[in-house]
Amino acid sequence: MTTTHASLTTTDATLHGKVALVTGASRGIGAATALRLAREGADVAVTYVNGKEAAEEVVRAVEALGRRAVALRADSADADEAAGAVERTAQQLGGLDVLVNNAGVGVLGPLEGLSLADVDRVLAVNVRGVFLASQAAAARMSAGGRIITIGSCMVQRVPGPGGTLYATSKSALIGLTKALARELGPRGITANVIHPGPIDTDMNPADGPYAPDQAALTALGRFGTADEVASMVAYLAGADYVTGTEFAVDGGHAA
Repeated sequence: MTTTHASLTTTDATLHGKVALVTGASRGIGAATALRLAREGADVAVTYVNGKEAAEEVVRAVEALGRRAVALRADSADADEAAGAVERTAQQLGGLDVLVNNAGVGVLGPLEGLSLADVDRVLAVNVRGVFLASQAAAARMSAGGRIITIGSCMVQRVPGPGGTLYATSKSALIGLTKALARELGPRGITANVIHPGPIDTDMNPADGPYAPDQAALTALGRFGTADEVASMVAYLAGADYVTGTEFAVDGGHAA
């Protein structure tokens, strides 16, 4: 029996008995991913920094699907908390099979206007936090483990000025993913990165003031949905022979 969610079709409960950690999952792509993985049968931990109530709503939604869930406060900019979220997930849910590195921040603006604090914060969350969480996850995972990282369409096409720092941080995730795939492949653990295009979230709504210009940059002429990105995450979480690869869920932004 098969069931269709968003754009990909997968077998029911492909992740039955698995434990997943989705960072930055109180809203947007992270929240949609947590729910999709739960529909596929996984128990799910979600991290948040300020959105405690929203994260707890995600937990309740996962539990309503019959899966276990836990919300963990963890700032990916903090080295101990980034790695600690993996350990807390394993302790509270009994292991870790799927890590989704979704937490991220963006500071957009002219190059000369970026402060050292901006640089440190963006690289701490978008690069160092992902590295440390992946490192901790690899130590916990056995064959069949999955590390899935959310990148950005801006690594493939920067359509205008102001994105230097953000594009730099997300570009680093490509090298990290390919290196993880080589290092962890012999253990049966895969690593892949997804590059979303303009996605309709509360941070970047499809009816926002800059939305028409962003939509016009895509071949499909529209924003994507968080569920469409989550669909790709779910596919990769269940795929055995796919690793070290970039996947664009961008409506043709890079075409």
